[in-house]
Formats: sequence, structure tokens, C-alpha cells
Amino acid sequence: MDPKIIEQLIKNHIDCQIVEVEGEDRTHYDALVVSIAFEGQMKIKRHRMIYAALGDHMVSDIHALSIKAYTPEEHNNL
Repeated sequence: MDPKIIEQLIKNHIDCQIVEVEGEDRTHYDALVVSIAFEGQMKIKRHRMIYAALGDHMVSDIHALSIKAYTPEEHNNL
């Protein structure tokens, strides 16, 4: 699956300031997602939001997904 399609799926379901997905082999991906929607959410909830955005693709097209999910403030403080 093209990383740009994954980015768009996430953007379609979560109001994001930044979404960057890399995956050269098109089965293993690294995602950076920055969203105000993550404010007040624990890490597991943030990941669940992203998994929900990807739906069945998590079973059929994506073998592994490494996620870095931050609020805008957290991302600015990196």
C-alpha cells in the first residue's frame, strides 16, 4: 500500500496538523501523526484512533505500523 494512501486515510478521520508515513517495502510503515485531537488522550487511545482510521487495511495491507502520535505542543517541544 502506498504510504500516501495511508496518510490520506488518517487525514480523512482525524483532524491532523502533520501526517507523515514512510514505508519503502509497502508492508512495514513508520507514521508521525500530530493532532489537536490527541490532547488529553493516553498513548493507547491515540493509537486506537489511528487504527480505526485505517480500518481493515490494518489486517489486509499493513503488516507493521510504528506510530509516533503527538499533540502540536508535544511535537513543538521535541
